[in-house]
Amino acid sequence: MNLSRRTVLGTLASAIATPALAQKLPSSSVWTAYDLGSSGYVEASAIAEALMKTGAIRVRIVPSGTSIGRLLPLKQGRANYGFLANELYFASEGLYDFAAPTWGPQDVRVVLARPTTNGLCMAKDTGAKTIQDMKGKRIGYVKGNPSVNVKNEAYLAFAGLTEKDIEQVWFGSYNAMKTAVINNQLDGFSTVTTSANMREIEASPRGLTWLPYPAADKEAWARAQKILDFLEPRRETLGAAVPAGGVELIGLRYPMITTYASTSADEVYAICKSIEENMPAIKAATGTGEQWDPRHSGLPRADGPWHDGTIRYMKEKGWWTDEADKWQTQRLDRQNKLIAAWSKTEAAFKEHVAAEAKKGNKVEGDEAWVQFWMNARTSVT
Repeated sequence: MNLSRRTVLGTLASAIATPALAQKLPSSSVWTAYDLGSSGYVEASAIAEALMKTGAIRVRIVPSGTSIGRLLPLKQGRANYGFLANELYFASEGLYDFAAPTWGPQDVRVVLARPTTNGLCMAKDTGAKTIQDMKGKRIGYVKGNPSVNVKNEAYLAFAGLTEKDIEQVWFGSYNAMKTAVINNQLDGFSTVTTSANMREIEASPRGLTWLPYPAADKEAWARAQKILDFLEPRRETLGAAVPAGGVELIGLRYPMITTYASTSADEVYAICKSIEENMPAIKAATGTGEQWDPRHSGLPRADGPWHDGTIRYMKEKGWWTDEADKWQTQRLDRQNKLIAAWSKTEAAFKEHVAAEAKKGNKVEGDEAWVQFWMNARTSVT
Protein backbone atom coordinates (compact mmCIF):
# COMPACT_ATOMS: atom_id res chain seq x y z
CA MET A 1 0.00 0.00 0.00
CA ASN A 2 2.80 2.46 0.95
CA LEU A 3 4.72 1.59 -2.20
CA SER A 4 1.65 2.25 -4.29
CA ARG A 5 1.12 5.60 -2.56
CA ARG A 6 4.76 6.61 -3.16
CA THR A 7 4.43 5.59 -6.80
CA VAL A 8 1.27 7.66 -7.23
CA LEU A 9 2.83 10.67 -5.51
CA GLY A 10 5.96 10.36 -7.61
CA THR A 11 3.93 10.18 -10.79
CA LEU A 12 1.93 13.27 -9.77
CA ALA A 13 5.09 15.18 -8.88
CA SER A 14 6.60 14.29 -12.23
CA ALA A 15 3.47 15.39 -14.07
CA ILE A 16 3.47 18.71 -12.23
CA ALA A 17 7.21 19.33 -12.70
CA THR A 18 7.42 18.46 -16.38
CA PRO A 19 5.46 21.46 -17.73
CA ALA A 20 7.52 23.82 -15.54
CA LEU A 21 10.75 22.36 -16.90
CA ALA A 22 9.43 22.38 -20.44
CA GLN A 23 8.53 26.04 -20.17
CA LYS A 24 12.06 27.21 -19.36
CA LEU A 25 13.79 29.56 -21.75
CA PRO A 26 16.23 27.98 -24.20
CA SER A 27 19.86 28.33 -23.15
CA SER A 28 20.63 30.30 -26.32
CA SER A 29 18.68 31.96 -29.09
CA VAL A 30 19.37 33.87 -32.31
CA TRP A 31 17.17 36.80 -33.28
CA THR A 32 17.06 38.83 -36.49
CA ALA A 33 16.21 42.54 -36.57
CA TYR A 34 16.45 45.65 -38.68
CA ASP A 35 19.80 47.39 -39.15
CA LEU A 36 21.94 48.77 -36.33
CA GLY A 37 20.46 52.05 -35.07
CA SER A 38 16.90 51.24 -36.14
CA SER A 39 14.15 51.26 -33.51
CA GLY A 40 13.60 47.55 -34.21
CA TYR A 41 17.22 46.72 -33.41
CA VAL A 42 17.22 48.96 -30.31
CA GLU A 43 14.10 47.28 -28.93
CA ALA A 44 15.34 43.78 -29.72
CA SER A 45 18.56 44.64 -27.88
CA ALA A 46 16.67 46.00 -24.87
CA ILE A 47 14.54 42.85 -24.53
CA ALA A 48 17.53 40.57 -25.09
CA GLU A 49 19.55 42.39 -22.43
CA ALA A 50 16.70 42.18 -19.91
CA LEU A 51 16.28 38.44 -20.50
CA MET A 52 20.02 37.75 -20.43
CA LYS A 53 20.35 39.45 -17.05
CA THR A 54 18.31 36.58 -15.62
CA GLY A 55 21.16 34.25 -16.58
CA ALA A 56 18.71 31.84 -18.19
CA ILE A 57 19.41 32.64 -21.84
CA ARG A 58 22.06 33.98 -24.19
CA VAL A 59 20.84 35.96 -27.22
CA ARG A 60 22.65 36.91 -30.41
CA ILE A 61 21.02 39.51 -32.67
CA VAL A 62 21.66 39.43 -36.42
CA PRO A 63 20.81 42.76 -38.13
CA SER A 64 19.65 42.96 -41.74
CA GLY A 65 18.43 45.76 -43.97
CA THR A 66 16.15 43.56 -46.09
CA SER A 67 12.96 41.58 -45.52
CA ILE A 68 14.50 38.40 -46.93
CA GLY A 69 17.58 38.91 -44.77
CA ARG A 70 15.43 38.93 -41.64
CA LEU A 71 13.22 35.98 -42.57
CA LEU A 72 15.54 33.62 -44.43
CA PRO A 73 17.55 32.70 -41.29
CA LEU A 74 14.27 31.71 -39.59
CA LYS A 75 13.21 29.63 -42.57
CA GLN A 76 16.60 27.89 -42.67
CA GLY A 77 16.67 27.26 -38.92
CA ARG A 78 19.71 29.49 -38.36
CA ALA A 79 17.66 31.94 -36.26
CA ASN A 80 14.78 31.39 -33.86
CA TYR A 81 12.92 34.69 -33.85
CA GLY A 82 12.73 37.86 -35.93
CA PHE A 83 11.77 41.40 -34.92
CA LEU A 84 9.79 42.15 -38.07
CA ALA A 85 7.55 44.77 -39.67
CA ASN A 86 5.15 44.41 -42.60
CA GLU A 87 7.33 41.76 -44.24
CA LEU A 88 5.54 39.42 -41.82
CA TYR A 89 2.23 40.19 -43.56
CA PHE A 90 3.79 39.78 -47.01
CA ALA A 91 5.35 36.45 -45.97
CA SER A 92 2.06 35.22 -44.54
CA GLU A 93 0.20 36.24 -47.70
CA GLY A 94 2.82 35.22 -50.30
CA LEU A 95 3.18 38.76 -51.65
CA TYR A 96 5.99 40.81 -53.24
CA ASP A 97 9.37 39.18 -52.42
CA PHE A 98 7.51 36.21 -50.98
CA ALA A 99 5.64 35.48 -54.21
CA ALA A 100 8.93 34.15 -55.60
CA PRO A 101 9.00 30.39 -56.39
CA THR A 102 11.34 29.70 -53.47
CA TRP A 103 8.98 31.27 -50.92
CA GLY A 104 5.20 31.39 -51.02
CA PRO A 105 2.90 31.86 -47.99
CA GLN A 106 4.89 31.05 -44.86
CA ASP A 107 3.52 29.29 -41.78
CA VAL A 108 4.63 32.11 -39.50
CA ARG A 109 3.31 33.15 -36.09
CA VAL A 110 3.38 36.24 -33.89
CA VAL A 111 4.83 35.89 -30.39
CA LEU A 112 4.36 39.48 -29.19
CA ALA A 113 3.79 42.66 -31.19
CA ARG A 114 4.27 46.19 -29.89
CA PRO A 115 1.36 48.56 -30.64
CA THR A 116 2.30 51.73 -32.50
CA THR A 117 0.74 54.22 -34.90
CA ASN A 118 1.26 55.34 -38.46
CA GLY A 119 -0.33 58.06 -40.51
CA LEU A 120 -0.08 60.46 -43.40
CA CYS A 121 2.08 63.38 -42.36
CA MET A 122 1.17 66.48 -44.37
CA ALA A 123 2.88 69.82 -44.79
CA LYS A 124 0.75 72.24 -42.78
CA ASP A 125 0.79 74.87 -45.51
CA THR A 126 -1.32 72.58 -47.74
CA GLY A 127 -4.31 73.47 -45.59
CA ALA A 128 -5.31 69.80 -45.37
CA LYS A 129 -7.54 68.99 -42.38
CA THR A 130 -9.13 65.60 -43.14
CA ILE A 131 -7.88 62.45 -44.81
CA GLN A 132 -10.12 63.27 -47.79
CA ASP A 133 -7.98 66.39 -48.26
CA MET A 134 -5.16 64.22 -49.61
CA LYS A 135 -7.05 64.51 -52.92
CA GLY A 136 -4.94 66.37 -55.45
CA LYS A 137 -1.87 66.33 -53.19
CA ARG A 138 1.62 65.04 -53.96
CA ILE A 139 1.99 61.80 -51.98
CA GLY A 140 5.28 59.93 -51.56
CA TYR A 141 5.93 56.38 -52.78
CA VAL A 142 9.21 54.45 -52.50
CA LYS A 143 10.53 52.09 -55.17
CA GLY A 144 11.03 48.60 -53.78
CA ASN A 145 9.31 49.43 -50.48
CA PRO A 146 5.87 47.77 -50.53
CA SER A 147 5.42 48.48 -46.82
CA VAL A 148 5.10 52.21 -47.56
CA ASN A 149 3.20 51.87 -50.79
CA VAL A 150 0.52 49.45 -49.59
CA LYS A 151 -0.22 51.72 -46.60
CA ASN A 152 -0.89 54.53 -49.07
CA GLU A 153 -3.38 52.22 -50.76
CA ALA A 154 -5.14 51.68 -47.42
CA TYR A 155 -5.18 55.43 -46.68
CA LEU A 156 -6.78 56.13 -50.04
CA ALA A 157 -9.38 53.45 -49.39
CA PHE A 158 -10.15 55.00 -46.02
CA ALA A 159 -10.70 58.36 -47.75
CA GLY A 160 -12.83 56.81 -50.48
CA LEU A 161 -10.24 57.81 -53.08
CA THR A 162 -8.02 56.04 -55.61
CA GLU A 163 -4.50 56.62 -56.91
CA LYS A 164 -6.05 58.63 -59.75
CA ASP A 165 -7.13 61.23 -57.17
CA ILE A 166 -3.58 62.06 -56.07
CA GLU A 167 -0.22 62.83 -57.63
CA GLN A 168 2.13 59.92 -56.97
CA VAL A 169 5.75 60.99 -56.47
CA TRP A 170 8.29 58.19 -56.49
CA PHE A 171 11.57 58.11 -54.54
CA GLY A 172 14.55 55.80 -54.34
CA SER A 173 14.71 55.86 -50.54
CA TYR A 174 12.46 56.53 -47.58
CA ASN A 175 14.54 59.34 -46.08
CA ALA A 176 14.47 61.30 -49.35
CA MET A 177 10.79 62.08 -48.77
CA LYS A 178 11.50 64.22 -45.72
CA THR A 179 13.80 66.51 -47.72
CA ALA A 180 11.28 66.64 -50.56
CA VAL A 181 8.54 67.88 -48.20
CA ILE A 182 10.78 70.58 -46.78
CA ASN A 183 11.78 71.66 -50.33
CA ASN A 184 8.10 71.80 -51.42
CA GLN A 185 8.50 68.90 -53.86
CA LEU A 186 6.11 66.68 -51.92
CA ASP A 187 3.08 67.27 -49.69
CA GLY A 188 2.92 64.15 -47.54
CA PHE A 189 3.95 60.56 -46.93
CA SER A 190 3.27 57.59 -44.64
CA THR A 191 5.31 57.58 -41.44
CA VAL A 192 5.35 57.47 -37.64
CA THR A 193 4.97 60.55 -35.44
CA THR A 194 8.11 60.10 -33.36
CA SER A 195 10.89 60.03 -35.95
CA ALA A 196 13.57 62.75 -36.13
CA ASN A 197 12.39 63.45 -39.69
CA MET A 198 9.06 64.68 -38.34
CA ARG A 199 10.78 67.14 -36.03
CA GLU A 200 12.64 68.59 -39.01
CA ILE A 201 9.46 69.02 -41.05
CA GLU A 202 7.67 70.54 -38.05
CA ALA A 203 10.48 73.09 -37.65
CA SER A 204 10.56 73.94 -41.37
CA PRO A 205 8.68 76.91 -42.92
CA ARG A 206 6.05 74.49 -44.27
CA GLY A 207 5.18 73.04 -40.87
CA LEU A 208 3.56 69.67 -40.15
CA THR A 209 0.07 68.34 -39.52
CA TRP A 210 -1.53 64.90 -39.17
CA LEU A 211 -4.73 63.95 -40.98
CA PRO A 212 -7.01 62.00 -38.59
CA TYR A 213 -8.66 58.62 -39.20
CA PRO A 214 -11.84 58.83 -37.06
CA ALA A 215 -12.57 55.60 -35.22
CA ALA A 216 -16.28 56.35 -35.53
CA ASP A 217 -16.18 56.09 -39.32
CA LYS A 218 -16.86 52.34 -39.49
CA GLU A 219 -17.33 52.26 -43.28
CA ALA A 220 -13.97 53.95 -43.86
CA TRP A 221 -12.25 51.50 -41.52
CA ALA A 222 -13.88 48.56 -43.29
CA ARG A 223 -12.46 49.82 -46.60
CA ALA A 224 -8.97 50.24 -45.14
CA GLN A 225 -9.04 46.83 -43.44
CA LYS A 226 -10.02 45.21 -46.71
CA ILE A 227 -6.59 46.31 -47.97
CA LEU A 228 -4.68 45.51 -44.75
CA ASP A 229 -6.64 43.52 -42.19
CA PHE A 230 -4.20 44.24 -39.34
CA LEU A 231 -4.97 47.97 -39.18
CA GLU A 232 -7.00 49.27 -36.24
CA PRO A 233 -8.01 52.64 -34.72
CA ARG A 234 -5.52 54.08 -32.23
CA ARG A 235 -5.11 57.49 -30.65
CA GLU A 236 -1.55 58.85 -30.65
CA THR A 237 -0.46 61.35 -28.00
CA LEU A 238 3.29 61.46 -28.65
CA GLY A 239 5.36 62.89 -31.48
CA ALA A 240 6.03 65.97 -33.59
CA ALA A 241 3.03 68.24 -34.20
CA VAL A 242 0.69 65.91 -32.32
CA PRO A 243 -1.99 68.17 -30.78
CA ALA A 244 -2.90 68.23 -27.10
CA GLY A 245 -5.24 65.34 -26.47
CA GLY A 246 -3.73 63.35 -29.35
CA VAL A 247 -4.88 62.49 -32.85
CA GLU A 248 -6.71 59.45 -34.22
CA LEU A 249 -4.27 57.58 -36.44
CA ILE A 250 -3.77 54.14 -37.93
CA GLY A 251 -2.88 51.54 -35.29
CA LEU A 252 -0.51 48.75 -36.27
CA ARG A 253 2.37 46.75 -34.80
CA TYR A 254 6.13 47.25 -34.96
CA PRO A 255 8.25 45.44 -34.23
CA MET A 256 6.62 42.01 -34.08
CA ILE A 257 8.50 39.10 -32.49
CA THR A 258 7.96 36.40 -35.10
CA THR A 259 8.71 32.71 -35.41
CA TYR A 260 7.43 29.70 -37.33
CA ALA A 261 4.45 27.63 -36.18
CA SER A 262 6.80 24.69 -35.57
CA THR A 263 8.56 26.49 -32.71
CA SER A 264 7.79 24.86 -29.37
CA ALA A 265 4.69 26.29 -27.67
CA ASP A 266 6.42 25.78 -24.31
CA GLU A 267 9.36 27.90 -25.45
CA VAL A 268 7.12 30.71 -26.73
CA TYR A 269 5.13 30.58 -23.49
CA ALA A 270 8.38 30.94 -21.55
CA ILE A 271 9.45 33.95 -23.62
CA CYS A 272 6.12 35.70 -23.02
CA LYS A 273 6.39 34.96 -19.30
CA SER A 274 9.98 36.17 -19.08
CA ILE A 275 9.21 39.42 -20.92
CA GLU A 276 6.35 40.15 -18.54
CA GLU A 277 8.50 39.39 -15.51
CA ASN A 278 11.26 41.68 -16.79
CA MET A 279 9.07 44.61 -17.81
CA PRO A 280 10.71 47.07 -15.35
CA ALA A 281 14.05 46.69 -17.15
CA ILE A 282 12.42 46.80 -20.61
CA LYS A 283 10.42 49.93 -19.74
CA ALA A 284 13.58 51.66 -18.53
CA ALA A 285 15.50 50.81 -21.71
CA THR A 286 13.33 52.49 -24.36
CA GLY A 287 10.62 55.14 -24.53
CA THR A 288 8.21 52.58 -25.99
CA GLY A 289 9.11 49.76 -23.60
CA GLU A 290 5.83 49.88 -21.70
CA GLN A 291 3.93 48.73 -24.80
CA TRP A 292 5.82 45.40 -24.74
CA ASP A 293 3.80 44.28 -21.72
CA PRO A 294 1.90 41.20 -22.97
CA ARG A 295 -1.32 42.89 -21.84
CA HIS A 296 -0.79 45.19 -24.84
CA SER A 297 1.50 43.21 -27.14
CA GLY A 298 -0.13 39.78 -26.84
CA LEU A 299 -3.48 40.53 -28.47
CA PRO A 300 -4.60 40.92 -32.10
CA ARG A 301 -4.52 42.62 -34.48
CA ALA A 302 -1.15 41.95 -36.12
CA ASP A 303 0.35 41.00 -39.48
CA GLY A 304 -0.05 37.28 -38.92
CA PRO A 305 -1.77 34.77 -36.62
CA TRP A 306 -0.58 34.30 -33.05
CA HIS A 307 1.50 31.41 -31.79
CA ASP A 308 -0.14 28.72 -29.66
CA GLY A 309 2.36 29.40 -26.87
CA THR A 310 1.32 33.05 -26.68
CA ILE A 311 -2.37 32.19 -26.72
CA ARG A 312 -1.87 29.69 -23.90
CA TYR A 313 -0.04 32.30 -21.82
CA MET A 314 -2.65 34.98 -22.48
CA LYS A 315 -5.49 32.61 -21.60
CA GLU A 316 -3.82 31.62 -18.32
CA LYS A 317 -3.48 35.30 -17.41
CA GLY A 318 -7.11 35.94 -18.34
CA TRP A 319 -6.20 38.43 -21.08
CA TRP A 320 -7.28 36.51 -24.20
CA THR A 321 -10.72 37.68 -25.35
CA ASP A 322 -13.55 36.31 -27.47
CA GLU A 323 -12.80 39.05 -30.00
CA ALA A 324 -9.15 37.98 -30.11
CA ASP A 325 -10.20 34.36 -30.62
CA LYS A 326 -12.50 35.30 -33.50
CA TRP A 327 -9.77 37.31 -35.22
CA GLN A 328 -7.20 34.52 -34.70
CA THR A 329 -9.52 31.89 -36.19
CA GLN A 330 -10.20 33.98 -39.29
CA ARG A 331 -6.56 34.95 -39.82
CA LEU A 332 -5.23 31.43 -39.33
CA ASP A 333 -7.90 30.01 -41.63
CA ARG A 334 -6.88 32.42 -44.37
CA GLN A 335 -3.19 31.64 -43.98
CA ASN A 336 -3.83 27.90 -44.16
CA LYS A 337 -5.94 28.37 -47.29
CA LEU A 338 -3.15 30.39 -48.91
CA ILE A 339 -0.56 27.70 -48.11
CA ALA A 340 -2.83 25.04 -49.62
CA ALA A 341 -3.52 27.22 -52.66
CA TRP A 342 0.22 27.66 -53.25
CA SER A 343 0.72 23.89 -53.53
CA LYS A 344 -2.22 23.52 -55.89
CA THR A 345 -0.99 26.44 -57.99
CA GLU A 346 2.48 24.92 -58.29
CA ALA A 347 0.94 21.78 -59.78
CA ALA A 348 -1.32 23.82 -62.06
CA PHE A 349 1.63 25.89 -63.24
CA LYS A 350 3.58 22.79 -64.26
CA GLU A 351 0.58 21.67 -66.31
CA HIS A 352 0.32 25.13 -67.84
CA VAL A 353 4.01 25.14 -68.82
CA ALA A 354 3.68 21.67 -70.36
CA ALA A 355 0.55 22.67 -72.30
CA GLU A 356 2.23 25.79 -73.65
CA ALA A 357 5.31 23.77 -74.61
CA LYS A 358 3.15 21.52 -76.77
CA LYS A 359 1.98 24.64 -78.59
CA GLY A 360 5.59 25.69 -79.12
CA ASN A 361 5.41 28.45 -76.52
CA LYS A 362 7.94 28.97 -73.74
CA VAL A 363 6.85 30.03 -70.25
CA GLU A 364 10.00 31.05 -68.46
CA GLY A 365 11.22 33.18 -65.58
CA ASP A 366 9.95 34.07 -62.14
CA GLU A 367 7.69 36.79 -63.55
CA ALA A 368 5.52 34.20 -65.30
CA TRP A 369 5.14 32.26 -62.07
CA VAL A 370 4.37 35.36 -59.98
CA GLN A 371 1.63 36.43 -62.37
CA PHE A 372 0.18 32.90 -62.38
CA TRP A 373 0.22 32.82 -58.55
CA MET A 374 -1.29 36.28 -58.16
CA ASN A 375 -4.17 35.32 -60.45
CA ALA A 376 -4.78 32.14 -58.44
CA ARG A 377 -4.46 33.99 -55.14
CA THR A 378 -7.45 36.23 -55.88
CA SER A 379 -9.78 33.25 -55.47
CA VAL A 380 -8.66 32.64 -51.85
CA THR A 381 -11.13 34.15 -49.42
